[in-house]
Amino acid sequence: MRQPWIHNVKTDSWFILSPPFLILLIVFLFQKQIQGLENHYSFYTWLFLIVFVDVAHVYSTLFKTYFVREEIQKRKLLYYGIPVLSWVLGLILYQFGSLTFWSVLALVAVFHFIRQQYGFMRIYARFEPNNWSKRIDEIAVYSATIFPMWYWFKTPRAFTWFVENEFNWLQNIPDYTKLITVLYFSILIIWVVKTVFEIFKTKQFNIPKIALISGTYLSWYFGIVYFNNDLVFTFLNVISHGIPYVALIYIREIRQKESQKLNWLSVFRSTFGIFLFILVILCFAFFEEFLWEILVWNEHFSLNLNVSLQWFQFLIPLLVVPQLTHYLLDGFIWKKPKKVN
Repeated sequence: MRQPWIHNVKTDSWFILSPPFLILLIVFLFQKQIQGLENHYSFYTWLFLIVFVDVAHVYSTLFKTYFVREEIQKRKLLYYGIPVLSWVLGLILYQFGSLTFWSVLALVAVFHFIRQQYGFMRIYARFEPNNWSKRIDEIAVYSATIFPMWYWFKTPRAFTWFVENEFNWLQNIPDYTKLITVLYFSILIIWVVKTVFEIFKTKQFNIPKIALISGTYLSWYFGIVYFNNDLVFTFLNVISHGIPYVALIYIREIRQKESQKLNWLSVFRSTFGIFLFILVILCFAFFEEFLWEILVWNEHFSLNLNVSLQWFQFLIPLLVVPQLTHYLLDGFIWKKPKKVN
């Protein structure tokens, strides 16, 4: 069987498929050390996980959108309109209160994270026919992600997506946890049986697709349900999401693009260019988080500008624009253009 690697077996394995497995292995092997990091959460832990992975992956989208002149010219309304829409939506939501603002943003983020796993699954199943087998794969991805989130909604966790109590209002929803748990494990069993049956029947198996779905089950279940630990959740959530996304952007938008379409972005194609690519997104990420720190959070830097709380209703929605733009644009930029007959 022709394996549907995005780039090649080595690159895909290390940067797209292995993160959840490697992080989970580290979590099980070094639980005491991780607990120590949790108890003494440092600036460097925040810098690596939040700034250099989570926030940085947001800015990698620039290499598929705002850094590509032809792309901007082709869909000006989309690329100029989404940031404005993001700020306006933020302004409106913040009028309902800070908690409402962060709760809605958290739900949008969750949807974005779920859809990324679905998107990777579709990429790795692109050579397969659209039949019942692919439908089961799709259902499995949604089950692997939705059940842990439902469990989080109904069971107090020691971690947050953005702020405390962001999902508390969802506890008023009728509790179907037992039913959803049965469905979750039933779908998992059906997917495993289906996969094993296909392997024995065809003597072939889709390595990256199976690894992607397995990694999704493992990272979401252990990160949210099994472990009730903020740092473990952050490790599994952030790295399993951020690293593969950055890798996909670099592979698709720089490494695999024709030279004439790259234009000035061709500088990022060399070995040095890879480090330059990483440096660019890290600088953007650090600048954004520096603004958050000195204007809003005041947790990691001593510089405090003492912004009045009255300005937060305008400032916080503005600072969220890059993140929300990333979430919203992601629903458009990965869709294949329709073929014109």
